[in-house]
Amino acid sequence: MERRPFVDIIQLFDFSSVMKKSVGSFGAVILSLSAMVGSGIFVLPALAGKELYYSSGGIEGSYAALWLAYILSGLVVIPGAISKAELSSAMPKSGGAYVYIERTFGPIIGTISGLGLWASFMLKSAFALIGFSAYVVAIQGTLGITFDENAAKILAILILILVTAINIRGVKLLKKILTPIILFSVSMVLVVSVLAFSNGTASSTSVPFDAAINVMSSTDGWIGLGSATAYVFLAYVGVIKIAAVGEDVIEPEKNLPIGMFYSLGIAMLIYAGISYTLFSVFDGSDLGIGSGGDPSRAPIYSLALEVGGSTLAFVIAILAILTMSGGGLTGLLGASKFPFAMSRDKLLTKELEEVHPIHETPHLSIYATSICMGLAIIFLDVAVVAKLASGFMLMIFTAVNICVIVLRRVENEHTWYQPKYRLKSSRLVQYFGIISTLALLVLMGIEAIYGAATAIVLGIILYLSYGSKHVAITERPWDTFLSKIKNNDSELTKAVIAFNAADLENNNHLNLKEFTAAIRSLDWLPSETDIIRDFFHLLDENNDGILDIDEFLMVIRTMSLEEE
Repeated sequence: MERRPFVDIIQLFDFSSVMKKSVGSFGAVILSLSAMVGSGIFVLPALAGKELYYSSGGIEGSYAALWLAYILSGLVVIPGAISKAELSSAMPKSGGAYVYIERTFGPIIGTISGLGLWASFMLKSAFALIGFSAYVVAIQGTLGITFDENAAKILAILILILVTAINIRGVKLLKKILTPIILFSVSMVLVVSVLAFSNGTASSTSVPFDAAINVMSSTDGWIGLGSATAYVFLAYVGVIKIAAVGEDVIEPEKNLPIGMFYSLGIAMLIYAGISYTLFSVFDGSDLGIGSGGDPSRAPIYSLALEVGGSTLAFVIAILAILTMSGGGLTGLLGASKFPFAMSRDKLLTKELEEVHPIHETPHLSIYATSICMGLAIIFLDVAVVAKLASGFMLMIFTAVNICVIVLRRVENEHTWYQPKYRLKSSRLVQYFGIISTLALLVLMGIEAIYGAATAIVLGIILYLSYGSKHVAITERPWDTFLSKIKNNDSELTKAVIAFNAADLENNNHLNLKEFTAAIRSLDWLPSETDIIRDFFHLLDENNDGILDIDEFLMVIRTMSLEEE
């Protein structure tokens, strides 16, 4: 394997953007919200209600407690969002969670996470495009068409082609398209909910609350609630999609957290509120829950029809179609960033990192992801897609929380980790996130675990067949973390100790004499003064006669690469 130490080091630690930044704080909220307020509310409620009902052993009326499952799922997402906000402020790079995991654990785990993230984002986007067809079916009489399953898939493929074309044009056009759709959709969903209570349509206002109390009073109920919480986790994963396009965000240390937290809060209110309203109006059998049939995939259309009649229901259906198409837009955008980022790290073929000569988007990655989305639309069932996507993302959220714990422990050695956003709290937030996401993964059942295991196996195969032959291996934070746990200093830790020992004046830099003493203590270079002196001047690019800790560790990492 050809070694290019300085090139590899620069590639590993340079987080500069190759694309024009075009997304501010409002745009970050819209992009993040658009990735959530779609299939999560327009399609999932009846499906998730069924999951809650059957997983709790058929407790009567248990499906009405779905609003609580949405809240619990949002709470589980919060630690991951906090961790992502910190990580993204240190590494605002296309690829989001993949970048954080690869930089922390190394290329093997990075390949697994990149593949899993790509698959989950792609499947969630396919789920959105599959889901909107139910709303087309609901208004087919008004439109004067006859719509079956095959026609729905053809329409989804046509929308996918349009979505692909828009993604090629870039984020700026995407933001212009999504802003009015999301704002109007959110407003209208809230209007329907308010009308249901104000005009008396929601005649069973205490039923959802009583159902939650009933579910929490038994072990089976908690199991069902946990399973439903895991099922609707898919609705929230869009909160971290904005980090996957971090290079396009202006002032990411400020705007990425804003985009995540504001959109998460808004989404939690909408999900819990609309699901509470839904089961204040309908019995489960009205939505196909507990009756042996298929649960409704257009529950909000039914709600709008009951609340305001056919005109309001038609408007809601159109908004659902547009909103879920928007979810497909942002999903394809986010998913395509993972192969692009992996290609830049030499874990995938270099062609995937090419950007469009005019629009500066990773067009080949977008095309490849779009094709896979099309195959998922044609061949996969909507419920299976939801479970697989949620299973992948639960695994990723666990890894992201671990990343923060590891990086905080070793940031003195890995000085490139300098987050501009950090919540002033202990690591208990991350520990809660790890335990809760792993618990939900188990509660989701065997399909989700199979999905996560498949991503691991395929990721290892991909790395061994391509990445291992091209990627540079350096000491990652995880290696340093393990060394500290074992009380066995790694080479990088020894280098930091050597720097501090040689820094006699405690001014956080070394002159030539101090540098020479540090290098000789490590015994990584020939002891000849001229060789050490040449290295010193090579790193002292501004000719100020001193090296700081970052410059010193650069030469240590370079020597590590040359020894391989």
